Amino acid sequence: MSYERLNEYPGFEVSAPRQPFPWVNVVLFLATVCSTLVVGTLLMMGFREELSGVPPGTPQSILETPTLLVQGIPFAAALMSILLAHEMGHYLTCRYYGISATLPYFIPAPNFVGTFGAFIRIRSPFQHRAALLEVGVAGPIAGFVLAVPILAFALTQSRFVESSESAAGLIGLGEPLVFTFLTFVLGIRPPEGAELFLHPIAFAAWVGLLVTALNLIPVGQLDGGHIAYALFRGFHRKLSRILVFILFPLGVFYWLGWLVWAFLLVLLGTRHPPTLDDEIPLERRQILLAWIGLILLILCFMPVPLTLN
Repeated sequence: MSYERLNEYPGFEVSAPRQPFPWVNVVLFLATVCSTLVVGTLLMMGFREELSGVPPGTPQSILETPTLLVQGIPFAAALMSILLAHEMGHYLTCRYYGISATLPYFIPAPNFVGTFGAFIRIRSPFQHRAALLEVGVAGPIAGFVLAVPILAFALTQSRFVESSESAAGLIGLGEPLVFTFLTFVLGIRPPEGAELFLHPIAFAAWVGLLVTALNLIPVGQLDGGHIAYALFRGFHRKLSRILVFILFPLGVFYWLGWLVWAFLLVLLGTRHPPTLDDEIPLERRQILLAWIGLILLILCFMPVPLTLN
């Protein structure tokens, strides 16, 4: 079966009008580059301090010596590339199907990664469930495909450090299955009394995997929600409510962040708008992509992403 991408559906851009320069997108992108540069610089200073005993840097030292920001380029480039790949996966698939969508909006933030991520705005409805599913899964696939080789390289740059009480108060990172698999394949096993201290680039890849997992949860209009609606339609909202309900005990007994995520999903809503023609069946390609999305969720999901040592 061949899909008519434009002609049979009203409201789509057959010949898109000339768009104004995306100043907001560019400014937010540059601001996020700056915020991730600062975080990357501090992470690199901490990494080198742990290995060499050099006093760690501070935000004040960056203000006094702006050239230090060069050290943050690897982290910022890795994280921004993964986030950009994720959003461009959505955007380019929208363009393929003639769906009106904006360029990515990046969100700078004063947190431990320098950003709250990125998103695109989809301004027209989906023609059918095939388009919905492919747009939903394209972002996680693109981000994952880039994050894995970045993580593999960065793991070889990471170092073992002696386990000690000095780690108290530091943040511990959960290990998704893909992380465990790569450390096994690469033969990275901490000796007794030591632990793996991640290179900042590896941390950027870890953030990318976390973003992939969060987006693939099949709730509402998350990427996973798009996939679930394309597969199940009428059962989608019930599935969303069940999964949001499950997040609450996960938040109470495992990681408080799940409570925050659950509240956000409740605010965003668990329903999904229908496509213009829900009756067009999915092809084998879309079913295969849905399975790939499920596999990525399993590989990237962490019951406890962060712990305080």
